[in-house]
Parts: sequence; C-alpha cells; structure tokens
Amino acid sequence: MKKLLLGNEAVALGAYEAGVKVASAYPGTPSTEITESISKYDGIYTEWAPNEKVALEVALGASIAGARAMACMKHVGLNVAADPLFTSSYTGINGGLVIVVADDPGMHSSQNEQDSRFYGRAAHIPVLEPSDSQEAKDFTKLAFEISEAFDTPVMLRMTTRVSHSRSLVEPGERMDCGLKSYEKDADKYVMMPAMARARRAILVEREKKLQEYSENADLNKIEYNDRSIGIIAAGGAYNYAKEAAPGASFFKLGLVWPLPQELIKNFAVSVERLFVVEELETFIEDYIKTLGVEVFGKEYFPKIGELSYEMVARGLKAAGVKHEILNLAFENSIEVKASSIPSRPPALCPGCPHRGVYHVLKKLNLTVTGDIGCYTLGALPPLSSMDTCICMGASIGNAHGMEKARGEDASVKTVAVIGDSTFIHSGITGLIDVVYNNGAATVIILDNSTTGMTGHQEHPATGFNIKGEPANRINLEKLCEVVGVRRVRVEDPFDLEKFERAVREEISSREPSVIIARRPCALLKRNRSKNPPYYVNTDTCIACGTCLEMGCPAITNTDVVSIDESMCAGCGLCAAVCPTESIARGDMHG
Repeated sequence: MKKLLLGNEAVALGAYEAGVKVASAYPGTPSTEITESISKYDGIYTEWAPNEKVALEVALGASIAGARAMACMKHVGLNVAADPLFTSSYTGINGGLVIVVADDPGMHSSQNEQDSRFYGRAAHIPVLEPSDSQEAKDFTKLAFEISEAFDTPVMLRMTTRVSHSRSLVEPGERMDCGLKSYEKDADKYVMMPAMARARRAILVEREKKLQEYSENADLNKIEYNDRSIGIIAAGGAYNYAKEAAPGASFFKLGLVWPLPQELIKNFAVSVERLFVVEELETFIEDYIKTLGVEVFGKEYFPKIGELSYEMVARGLKAAGVKHEILNLAFENSIEVKASSIPSRPPALCPGCPHRGVYHVLKKLNLTVTGDIGCYTLGALPPLSSMDTCICMGASIGNAHGMEKARGEDASVKTVAVIGDSTFIHSGITGLIDVVYNNGAATVIILDNSTTGMTGHQEHPATGFNIKGEPANRINLEKLCEVVGVRRVRVEDPFDLEKFERAVREEISSREPSVIIARRPCALLKRNRSKNPPYYVNTDTCIACGTCLEMGCPAITNTDVVSIDESMCAGCGLCAAVCPTESIARGDMHG
C-alpha cells in the first residue's frame, strides 16, 4: 500500500530498504526529519553527532568497516563536513556511503543560499537530485548501488520543497546487505601524500567511468512534446517548469553530476530553443555553455530565492515562448502585494529563557556577538540585542577578535552568546582560542537543554540520545573549566537582578569568563512548567510600555496592555520589569 510521505521521510525509508546499518547527523532544517525518521526503524544504528564533520567521519568509518552508511545535514552543515568529504572521495568506500544534503533556496531557516552541487563537482563525487518523494526513496537506494559500483561516496541533494512536500511512495522490502569483509589496506585508506597521489589517479579514472554511466543512466529521462522549446531541469525545479510549460519538451536530470554531455548535445539539436530551469546558481547552464551549446537560463529566471511555477511561466513568456505551450493561469489570479500583508516577524516563544538574557544585555548596552539558534531572534526588535551572526560557533571567535582589535578600550564591552547545542557543535574550540591567546571575552552559554530551533533534538549535554534513552551527559561547567576558564558560573536568566549583576561582574574581569544561563526551553515536554499565567491590573497600569519591550507574544497593547492567558507561560519576566507592580500571577488575582 502506498504511503503519503515527506521527501525526508522517503529518504529514510529508502535508507531502510537499502539495508543501511549506520546513520549519523546533526539536526538542521530542512534535513532534520531524515535522521529522526531513520531512528524509528529497527536494525539501523542512528545518532545525533556533535556536528556534521563528526557525522560524516562516523558514516565513513562504518562504510570502511563494510556497512552501508549515511550522513545527513543541511547545506551549511556540508561546509563543516567538507574536510572528510573531499578526502573520502580519494579513499573511496567499502560499504556504500551516501551523504544527504538539504539545500534551502529562499533561506527559510538559513543564513545563506548555497548550492551544494558545486561540492559534488569539486569533490569529484556523483550527485543525485530527486523531484518528489517516490524519487527520494528510489534515488536513495540507487545512490548506494552507485556508491558500491564505483567505489565512491554519493551525494543526494534535496531542497526545501522536496524535503518538506508530501507525495505517494510505494514501500518495498528491506535488503539484507550484511557486512562486506574488511581488509587492512593502507594504500586505500591512509591518505599520506604518496598514497593520496596514487588515489588521485584512481579518482580521475573513476570520474571518467561515472561520465560514461551518466550517458546511459535511467535517472536521466527525455520527454518530447512541442520541440520549439526544450527545457533541462532537475529536482524541484523540474516540477515548477513542468507546471509552467506542460507543452514543452523536457530533459529531466536525476544525476546532476557528472552531467551527460552527449545526451545534452543530442537533446539541444532536437529542439529549436533550449532553456535551463534550476534553483540558485547557474550550475547546469554554465556546464552546457562549455559544450558550445546555446542555452538560456538566468536571464529569464531569478537567481535569488526559490522558484515557483509563476516565475518560470513569466520568464518563458518574456522569452517569447508560444502561449499554447505555457500554463498562463497566473494571469487570471488575484495578485496580493506584499505591502498589503501584515508583517509577522518570528519571535521568541512566551516563557523563553533567552528573553531575560537579552533584556539585560540591551539594558547594559553591550556589543553582542551571536550564533545560530532560537536565540538569534534576539537581534529583532524590541530586544534588538545582537550585533553579529555568521555561522555555528562564530560568536566566541568574533568576540575574541573584537576584543583584540579594540585593546583596552573600556568604553565598549563585548559578550558572546551561544546555545548549548551550538557550543558543543563548534564553540569549544573558540573558547580554547580565547584562553590560549590571553583573551578576556565573556561567553554566555544559553543552556535551554535542547536543540531548539530545529525541533527539540537531543545533544551531548542533554543526557539523552536520539531515541530519548538516557545517555552520558557532558557537564558544561567542567568542560569550560578543563579548557582553562577559571571564572565559570551558572545563573537563572529569569532572575533579572542577579543575572545583571553576574554580567556586570564578568565583563569587568580581565580574564576569560563563562556564564551558563540555565533554564529549560518553555516548550520542552519533560521540563514544561505549569506556572499560573500573569495578568495586568489596569487600575494601576500606566501604559509605560516597559513590559512590551520584553517582546513577549503573550503581551498585547490595543486600548490597554493585556496578557493572553492562553499563551502566557508564567515566567514572570514582565512582572519583574513593571515599574508599578501592575502585573501579577493569576492565582493572586482578586
């Protein structure tokens, strides 16, 4: 019986059916559900790794041992995993190794738009790109076959819409692959220069064979219709193009690297005009131009953000494509201008422990170097308490660099804020750098006991593994102490007065310091508080707006300031800042 699955769930099903034995990942939208779904299948060891580099190293180790293995991540996570990625292309594999990377066109939950196909080309590994959930499952299984047939890691490129859209999938049976035998082979797996030079030659020969494979692979399909226009597309972009120009001829790519030169040339001469529809960069378009083929692409379709059927249809219409080929239904739709839609910026949840931290940092007028996570929302009004956000772990290095650049300038104080999961991911080395190089940065670890932004995944400092089972828990206080930080303290971010005093003391110190702001996420089920909601006494409220500066979604100001009791988490921060004591707990009402 067919199942309606997310693309990510379909990848997980494909991994299960392919006989995967080990899967490792770090959560990151839009890839998170892949590993969460894999963890529900018996017979697969699944883990959250501290970061993507470790995840790929674990998967590669499992592959070398003879198991089929998978590492999953979002596009910026591939940056973290780039080191083992490039060398794993040299070593090759034993059991099949698939690296699933989910790109995020439109930056729905990412700090950049990045096209992972370039990593595949640079690392000389094949890249597959499915366009729906059935293909996500099928391509995952095929990726393992390609991996073992050509002794190479294989990348499966997902994009947000394919990852998070549902379509029907036909389940199959799980393969019993067993373990391939392992034989000690330093020439293959030990990449000292002499061995690496020999493996480089093997890599080049392998890529030639992959090029030949691309010319005959069933992954690439030609669909002839009206030959006045031919469109080359892959993945989600194929869906947009197919809807925009149902009458066109299509060359649908499933293997996007290496690209099939001869098939592309043959398709080009079989149509009058050739277009490439692809999201983000001109990856396919530029390659086709190197073949001496005239092709049109980004001059008609945007290079920024996600594509849509309407964008593709408008672009093709602007290019003079015959109307009978196009789906021009968008011309009869009612256009809603963005300016007419109320702005709804994301906000920290009611009861979020990060809110108290940012209130204090803003009050003290500090320069705040930030990081990736829920707490990045502290950059937005009314909290407006973050100055930088670059990548996972960058906050500590940024703060250290600012301090070294400014010297003893006491007029500007800088602190770094980083989440507990992000600190484990890539903040530890930054803290070591501060200590080793005689820095004096104050680092605030926002410990909400989860990986919040991606949906409450566990990590090494929560005490639970991916299945929710008890696991060894990293002690953040001792970890900071053992790398050389002598000033380490744990504070409750809901105690504003004490927390402010702690920050003042630590930024005045001329040595490294760490404040662990510890309070569980308000949405974390195992720690969810049941505090009574607060209310506003309108008789004494002077409408000064101080409580509104906390940016809590539960507090509104229409004719009077009020608190939505259904949203209030009972944290009490609004009461703590109210100058007239007009906010009190609901159980004290009346």
